[in-house]
Amino acid sequence: MPRQPILTFVPSWVQQRYVLSVMLLLAVMNMYTMRVCLSVAIVQMVSHDTPGGGDGGDAGAMVVVDPDRCDPPGGNQTSGGDPASETDGEFAWSPTLQGVILSSFYYGYVVSHLPGGVFADRFGGKHALGYGLLVTSVTTLLSPVAARLGSGYLIAIRIIMGLGEGVTFPAISALLSEWIPPCERSRLGAFVYAGAQLGSVLGTAGGGLALHYLDWPATFYIFGALGMAWYVLWLLLCYSSPSEHPFISQEERDFLAHQIKQVGGESAARPRTPWRGILTSRPVWGLVVIQVGHDWGFFTLLTDLPKYMRSVLRFDIAQNGALSSLPYLTMWGTSMVFGAVADWLILRGTLSVLSVRRLFTTIASLTCAVGIIAASFAGCDWVAVVALLTAGLGGMGGAYCGMRINALDLSRRHAGTVMALVNGVGAVSGIVSPLLIGMLTPHETMAEWRLTFWIVFGVLLVTNTVYVLLARADIQPWDRPEAEPYAPYLPSSHSAEHQGEGRG
Repeated sequence: MPRQPILTFVPSWVQQRYVLSVMLLLAVMNMYTMRVCLSVAIVQMVSHDTPGGGDGGDAGAMVVVDPDRCDPPGGNQTSGGDPASETDGEFAWSPTLQGVILSSFYYGYVVSHLPGGVFADRFGGKHALGYGLLVTSVTTLLSPVAARLGSGYLIAIRIIMGLGEGVTFPAISALLSEWIPPCERSRLGAFVYAGAQLGSVLGTAGGGLALHYLDWPATFYIFGALGMAWYVLWLLLCYSSPSEHPFISQEERDFLAHQIKQVGGESAARPRTPWRGILTSRPVWGLVVIQVGHDWGFFTLLTDLPKYMRSVLRFDIAQNGALSSLPYLTMWGTSMVFGAVADWLILRGTLSVLSVRRLFTTIASLTCAVGIIAASFAGCDWVAVVALLTAGLGGMGGAYCGMRINALDLSRRHAGTVMALVNGVGAVSGIVSPLLIGMLTPHETMAEWRLTFWIVFGVLLVTNTVYVLLARADIQPWDRPEAEPYAPYLPSSHSAEHQGEGRG
């Protein structure tokens, strides 16, 4: 029986699935502002006079002058346009140690995905998401203190932050499977997941402004406080399923029960997780592979784009934050357009659900791959570099109505667990990418950065090819109720192929 509502003034005509979607958008935004604020703040936190030594640095490291070094925008070598004129940071962290610190978040992030997904599927996504964001907010607020205690303390805090945030995407997937009917899934799914771009914009542009006018700890305090405010609203407004919601209209409750039951059946009982079916499902592993590729490209830019802007293009802090945010702002806009187009194509019958997922995933992978490698050959033409990165990452908005939402096509009852497996394994890219970049760019020259971009190019092309071959877009046999017999997935069968092409 639904609990007595805390709020009683919400009018019955308010569609609660849209309220939930807005709150999920804000959740993803908060996640990314808190995740990215260190990537922006570290530019001001570290000392740039010493390439090695200090706290974990490489003592005696040789100073290398980049023959392709760019002049600051405008050619001003002494004003704020030159990063060298900025106040030097208080931490003597080498590029390798910076890579370790930036990647440490993903150690916890990877570990907590599966437990978070199983918890969300069995007990509902409200508290899984809420507690995850609460942990992320608290650890963000504690980050300045941890940094000043030592790099080891900051690494530990970042790992705990990752543990909290790792449960969030599986919880979001579980909530979407309970609340969003298939006819709105591409559009509202893209809307929710686009919070990643808006959070990146707010984190990079807002963080850059905060660094320009305030000291670096302010970025952590501002974004941590916003996360705490979201948590309070979340407790008051949102619930795990329509059946638990105390002030949803009966009309909307009946509509969602009918629409979602048609796809996945009843969900009153929480069945045991069908690990055998999930772990042997080719479509699931196709999603895992493309998630690795998507995350490799996205995390490379999310984590290291501010460093590239400073070390190669030599933007100052305020310019860095504003220009680093442009690709994510464009990605947000394109994800909204692509999501609307995807639903339109499906509803008109122009393309099958599977074809839509393949098409927009491929658009995302190819545009990012081409854009990032073209930007690395644009040299010191910062307008061309920013334009190419913006176009490349903008095209990546297609992933949010493609592979990002594809887990909901495969599973109704275990969407959180599937998302946990897919996103958790994909997040390994967040561990490997910053470490690899730290090792490959010890002197942060243009040639060193170009090599890292070629690696991104290759990873995106290979993983997209695997996904196109393995992808499906229908409820899988292992998602059936336990009373129904398990039938293994046979991608080579003629009927299975047509089932994957036609359903949705």
